[in-house]
Amino acid sequence: MSIQANVGHSTATLAGPQQQRVSIQGFEGCFHQEAARSFFGKSVKVICCSTFKEVIDIAGNKKKSDGGVMAIENSIAGSILPNYNLLQKSNLTIVGEVYLQINQHLMVNPGVELAHIKEVHSHPMAIQQCFGFLDKYNWKLVEKEDTALSAKQVRQHKSKHVAAIASKLAAEIYELDIIAPNIHTLKNNYTRFLILQKTGEAETIINADKASINFHTDHSKGSLARVLTNISDAGINLSKLQSFPIPGSDFKYSFHADVEFDTVEQFYRVIKKIEPITEDIKIYGIYKNGKATALSVMKPAQKLKLKV
Repeated sequence: MSIQANVGHSTATLAGPQQQRVSIQGFEGCFHQEAARSFFGKSVKVICCSTFKEVIDIAGNKKKSDGGVMAIENSIAGSILPNYNLLQKSNLTIVGEVYLQINQHLMVNPGVELAHIKEVHSHPMAIQQCFGFLDKYNWKLVEKEDTALSAKQVRQHKSKHVAAIASKLAAEIYELDIIAPNIHTLKNNYTRFLILQKTGEAETIINADKASINFHTDHSKGSLARVLTNISDAGINLSKLQSFPIPGSDFKYSFHADVEFDTVEQFYRVIKKIEPITEDIKIYGIYKNGKATALSVMKPAQKLKLKV
């Protein structure tokens, strides 16, 4: 049995005073960029990637970036399972997390009114999130690969009959009018983003109270229950448990767990207790528990002209 720890110590800090460069999935104005700004501040420079694998690859390359931001789960859609696999195979450490409220807005070029709209473009998930509003109109709904890309193309083409569904940040960047704010049906919609840095470059997080681990047992009767009982008896909260099949095995599983604790010492004590009853443990990161951050909500009757 071995314990692998994706935690490091160095003199570099991911959230230092210099401008940070982080990889994200999506285009400028996407929710990944909003999450990056939430963690690092508005001055953060984003490296836009087309895939999450590219995000991981660039985040792990010190010459190209200082880290990365990657969505891992959503309060409505659930876990993004392929991203857990990417994390498991990476050389990255979780150094933080952001819970971002996903607010969708209908935006158009300046001067365009609701009566002018014939088409609405956005990511399929964003369109689904807004059916309660969209069903009121006889608009053609066009699926695009990214919400922010939809906003960008509406601006580039100077469309007078096409609207986009995207974030407030996208409206600001592409100088579009938000003609109908907060059109998503379910208002309590959060996405959790992981803040990642190359293993060995991350500092110890002061006052850390959360950790992500992966482990598997010998799969004997009651082995998983014994691990979970030890975690509970230590006064540690198990906030997430996700199973994954072990490639090449006959229906054996490893488990990703997010745990919350009062002190890091408390966390390491329980790791020591469960070490003998697991075959392998990998610590993805020890970090501060993120807080659900509600973006400023605009009133439905409000029409804003947003510019950079």
